[in-house]
Amino acid sequence: MIIHLATDHAGLDLKDKIKIYLSEMDHEVIDHGAYKYDALDDYPDFIFPCALAVSEDKNSKGIILGGSGQGEAMAANRVKGVRAAVFYNGPDDIIKLSRQHNDANILSLGARFMTEKEMYEIIKIWLSIDFEGGRHLRRIEKLDEY
Repeated sequence: MIIHLATDHAGLDLKDKIKIYLSEMDHEVIDHGAYKYDALDDYPDFIFPCALAVSEDKNSKGIILGGSGQGEAMAANRVKGVRAAVFYNGPDDIIKLSRQHNDANILSLGARFMTEKEMYEIIKIWLSIDFEGGRHLRRIEKLDEY
C-alpha cells in the first residue's frame, strides 16, 4: 500500500522513524516533509500536499503528525475526500471505529502524547481494519459530496 507521511517540526523525529517502520512492513512511503527541524515551520505547508495525494489515490492512506495532531487533522479535513481521524492516546477502539465506521483515510497522531512504540501499535491496528460499509457508506458519501 502507498502511505503518505507529513508533519511539522513537532513530529519530525517520529515521522522519520515511522517511515522506516512502514518500509519494513513493505509499504511504499511517500514523505511530504518536513525534512529538517524548523521550529517556525507551518504544518499546512506539509499536510495539504499529503492530504491532496491521499484524496487523489483512493487506494492510499496517510499518516500525519503534530504536537497533538488536532491542527493537522483540521487542515487535512479541508481537502475534499479526506477523512482524518485524530489519535493521541486513548482506547484502541477509537482507531478501529475510525476505519470501520468512518473509513478514515488519514491518521493524525499527537507526537507529544505518544511513545514511538505506542505509535507503531496504533498504526498496525489502523492499517489492519477495513471499512464496514453498509449504513456507514451513505454517511461517507455525504461527507465526500459536500
